[in-house]
Amino acid sequence: MEQDPKTSQTRETLAVQAMGRVDPQTRAVVPPIHIASTFIRDQDNAYSGGYSYGRPDNATVRELEEIVAMLEAAPAAMAFGSGMSAAIAVFAALPAGSRVLAPQVMYWALRKWLATDAAKIGLRVTFVDMSDLTVLEAELAREPAVLVWIETPSNPLWTVLDIQSIAEIAHRAGARLCVDSTCASPVLTQPLLLGADIVMHSATKYLNGHSDALAGVLATQSTDALWGDIARVRYTYGMLLGPFEAFLVIRGVRTLHLRVRASCANAMELARRISGHKAVSHVLYPGLPTHADHALAARQMSGGFGGMLSIRLAGGVQAAISAAARVQVWKRATSLGGVESLIEHRASIEGEGTPCPPDLLRLSCGVECVDDLFLDLDRAFG
Repeated sequence: MEQDPKTSQTRETLAVQAMGRVDPQTRAVVPPIHIASTFIRDQDNAYSGGYSYGRPDNATVRELEEIVAMLEAAPAAMAFGSGMSAAIAVFAALPAGSRVLAPQVMYWALRKWLATDAAKIGLRVTFVDMSDLTVLEAELAREPAVLVWIETPSNPLWTVLDIQSIAEIAHRAGARLCVDSTCASPVLTQPLLLGADIVMHSATKYLNGHSDALAGVLATQSTDALWGDIARVRYTYGMLLGPFEAFLVIRGVRTLHLRVRASCANAMELARRISGHKAVSHVLYPGLPTHADHALAARQMSGGFGGMLSIRLAGGVQAAISAAARVQVWKRATSLGGVESLIEHRASIEGEGTPCPPDLLRLSCGVECVDDLFLDLDRAFG
């Protein structure tokens, strides 16, 4: 594990110890939760404590931001009330009339917002096949864009995009690159070190890891004017993460590396076992040598290929829905990145216009015994 340049400790150790802080008053090893919404002014009306009001800032949230910035090798990070609010804040900070490029396959809720609501704040969105770098170059040459947004691995088809090459293409065209790295987590991929300008995580998922808090975070390559505009959006629209949720995510990050490694190991083993199952026509997982992006994933992702995979059932859509209905160990639920394993017929959730095949089941592998997970699927496949 790489060492943090500011200390002699690894980032893993710093995450486990929540940056090693000890509460100065109680000597507690767990950071306290600061819930105050307002703060005392000094006699000269200044705020010597560094806080004025609860909407723009919070001490517990700052602690989480420092940990995420450390994990992403970033000079700064910003926490939000959800992954969606973190993503939308980036777009809302752009000047009206800005053109942005987004991938054709990505987190469905954000894709829907970009397709239907982004125009209401003056943005022009073009969806591009980001896996074809010549297409991206041609699109940027046809008309300039201010931002390129990508997601890798992409949900729910698990295509892996070349962050370094896309960053170079975007920068040559005068655009910034923002990477949704939720499904990789900082354990597997660090987009800023590969050339991205901003990285986004739905911290609800792997960073928190216990399916009990909504949160989102951004980490930046540069604390420039755009970063300041994103901060103003967060303050103006009241998007700041709550202090209790920040405390929960800090708690989750303490076991992030252990959980992600266990999830990756389970996903890899399940992908191997399911690949030969007669009920399954396709297994979509970048850790398999047969995956089209396996070589790129091996180069770009360190320590594993992620805890997410999708499978397509040979019996079609009804077989997929029926299998999801029969599981017992797996839980039929939306989301990912928790300690429990989740299964979902994704096309039913996304609805009309989804690029998701109707025979596909999305699997978020938790940290249970892999034998139990496989036997449950085997029974469900019938």
